[in-house]
Amino acid sequence: MSATRARLPAAERRAALIETALRTFSAGSYRGVTTADIAREAGVTEPILYRHFASKRDLYLACLEEAWSRLRAAWETIRAEEPPGQWLPSMGTCAFRELEQSKLLVSNLWIQALTEASDDAEIGRQLRLHLLEVHGYVAGTIRAAQAIGAIIAKRDPEAEAWVFMSLGLLGSISRRLGGGLVEEDFPRIVAARREWMLAEPAPERAA
Repeated sequence: MSATRARLPAAERRAALIETALRTFSAGSYRGVTTADIAREAGVTEPILYRHFASKRDLYLACLEEAWSRLRAAWETIRAEEPPGQWLPSMGTCAFRELEQSKLLVSNLWIQALTEASDDAEIGRQLRLHLLEVHGYVAGTIRAAQAIGAIIAKRDPEAEAWVFMSLGLLGSISRRLGGGLVEEDFPRIVAARREWMLAEPAPERAA
């Protein structure tokens, strides 16, 4: 029996299916990927996949939660290790650039879910709850930085959290259009946001 088909404990099998589905959805789209595709990539049969997930939608929503869990853990590390004035810039870089290497950009999954939300009320409902959770985390981070004077106190954390998230969506839209839409502008966007939030320009990069 091959390693990919070896019997795994239920929790490990579920985790392995989510890992495979994350890669498969990221390489394609929610509508274009089938459970047969995911099962084949995972080295299992569809009946085994359906033991763990009642539908493709349930698996996709599990992927969305897993991608957010990984991003949140990375953000927690940033908050623990970096100065508060650097939290938002580093969180943005982590979310929209560094994690691109693993094809697990949460904002990419948002775009896919938005595409389906008009036809699938449950995906729409879950995406709404998910976006509110991410927004709450970002707003809480801004408030924590404001409390120790690292971000200008009069900035509205709720509004600024939505702006922060919108940049991730903008980057994902550009990537889905083949790139070149906003990439050249992002350094200026980041510098402008830094000056707005911290009242100081971004450090100049070495040539």
